[in-house]
Amino acid sequence: MHRLLRALVLPVLLGMSALPAHATIVTVFGSLSDGVNNYNNVVNAAGAIASHDKLDGIPPGTSIVRPDYTITRNGGGFLSPTTYGNLSGQVIDISPFGSTGVGAIDSGVTLTFSSAVNAIGFEVGDWGTCCQPSTLFISFDDGAPIQVGRSEVFGDVFFDGLAEVFVGAFDDTSSFSKVQFWGDGIGEFLVFGGTIHYALLDQGSLPPPNDVPEPASLALLGLGAMGIAGARRRARRNG
Repeated sequence: MHRLLRALVLPVLLGMSALPAHATIVTVFGSLSDGVNNYNNVVNAAGAIASHDKLDGIPPGTSIVRPDYTITRNGGGFLSPTTYGNLSGQVIDISPFGSTGVGAIDSGVTLTFSSAVNAIGFEVGDWGTCCQPSTLFISFDDGAPIQVGRSEVFGDVFFDGLAEVFVGAFDDTSSFSKVQFWGDGIGEFLVFGGTIHYALLDQGSLPPPNDVPEPASLALLGLGAMGIAGARRRARRNG
């Protein structure tokens, strides 16, 4: 069942009792191709438009300035873009240090946007090759970390034998100017980048938590992101 869930959009109902009505947090985790397709499907189903920025031709420095956002290290320091495997663009080494969970946040990166976003997706390389358990986190505006992937043993998050994945997160509770990403597999090599995907969804545009199918149901039906679009149509009819 674990492998069946990889390429699906998984609802993450974190602390929902504290969130307003019709507020949903959703994650995407999958192969490079399936992951980005699922990400785009969620954005489209929410009636939004996704932006896609391939990292290419970027010189080293303390920050990477793009048209809509700037990338810096969470703990400060130098960025040396390089390439990795089949990832679509340049990547940044964010090999974890510190301790597990939030304790490793300084090893990651911050994306500071000039205009608000609440949807983010990108590529990760050389993950799941050692130092398990290893978890990947995304945080919007210093909020609670959202787990977007976890490796328990060597190779359990590989696709077609490759240590390359797409991860993403959506939070339609609000809009945000800052996104942080990091991993906590202390001792492993880890890179972030490729193409950065981002969007601003209307608040409450994802289906209410009770209308999002359970992950097991999504796996059995093979609906992936399309399950979200169906849930929205059912909500409209029932409303």
